[in-house]
Amino acid sequence: MKKIKKKNRFFCLGIESTAHTFGCSVIQFDLVKKKGKIISDLRSIYQAPDGSGIHPREASRHHLDKSPHILREVLIQANLKAKEIDLISYSAGPGLGPCLRVGAVIARALSSFYNIPLIPVNHALGHIELGMMLTECQDPLVLLVSGGHTMVLAFSNKKWRVFGETQDITIGQLLDQFGRYIGFASPCGNKIEQYANQSTKKYYNLPYIVKGNDVSFSGMLTATKKLIDNGYDIFNVCFSLQETAFAMLTEVVERALSFTEKKEVLIVGGVSANKRLSTMLKIAIKRQKATLYSCPIYYAGDNGAQIAWTAICDNISSGTTIKVQDALIKQSWRLDKVEVKWR
Repeated sequence: MKKIKKKNRFFCLGIESTAHTFGCSVIQFDLVKKKGKIISDLRSIYQAPDGSGIHPREASRHHLDKSPHILREVLIQANLKAKEIDLISYSAGPGLGPCLRVGAVIARALSSFYNIPLIPVNHALGHIELGMMLTECQDPLVLLVSGGHTMVLAFSNKKWRVFGETQDITIGQLLDQFGRYIGFASPCGNKIEQYANQSTKKYYNLPYIVKGNDVSFSGMLTATKKLIDNGYDIFNVCFSLQETAFAMLTEVVERALSFTEKKEVLIVGGVSANKRLSTMLKIAIKRQKATLYSCPIYYAGDNGAQIAWTAICDNISSGTTIKVQDALIKQSWRLDKVEVKWR
């Protein structure tokens, strides 16, 4: 396997395929300024039928179908040929097995054919690293909220330590499962936010479950379904769902912030695009005299840039690469098990 050439800049291709999104991105890293720049990014999202969730087999077929076009176009955007890429990275987990395998196979094929170094990346870590790069925050308490994660984290001793997380379904799953129940197609968070904004703001009591600094959403999901079955106003149900779930998240974030005494809070993951969640967090964080940073909406969801940038950080700090035959996937790869060598 060739090594990255000694030059002022190099290019990393990131491949994302953990769930409904297949995305590729190229980041240019300046070795002198020690800064990265996203020079191309393209993605395609698998659209499930209305009322349905992500079927791993169908999503992986979507990724297989769209990957040649996405890969070709992202290189054209970057004005590069495949052989000019210096480093290839892929999301190795956590995620849906069939989807993860698509990205891993493409990464292995490119690495093997062009003799380019290869790095596997933890998808959740990618959300955090890209969020920190784009917001330029330094030492935040992190709220990671997406379809696959609901975690409050702080960095210590080379790892992201969990201060609180969901005990059952994630906030993204809560929104998606309820959204599918009322006829939307995943992902449903944006639709629920729109419905909540159209409500009269009449609040219906829902289970508010915070255990220590962990949260539980399954009871709320059952309760909201019952409200719909009993003819309650759908817009006000969406409003009540958001208010309750986001209040729970805000409580655990403020408690963790008070304990850690951090002065920055970073929210990342697809659900970070929700404006109501950001508003509630700002109020709580202001009480703790801290600042809220949010990943730009375009990069809040899954994307190749988060994979490429994390691989660059890993490679620059330790020269990490793997052999093609070792490019495997880990469906249940927990974030707090990953050693972060560059922090």
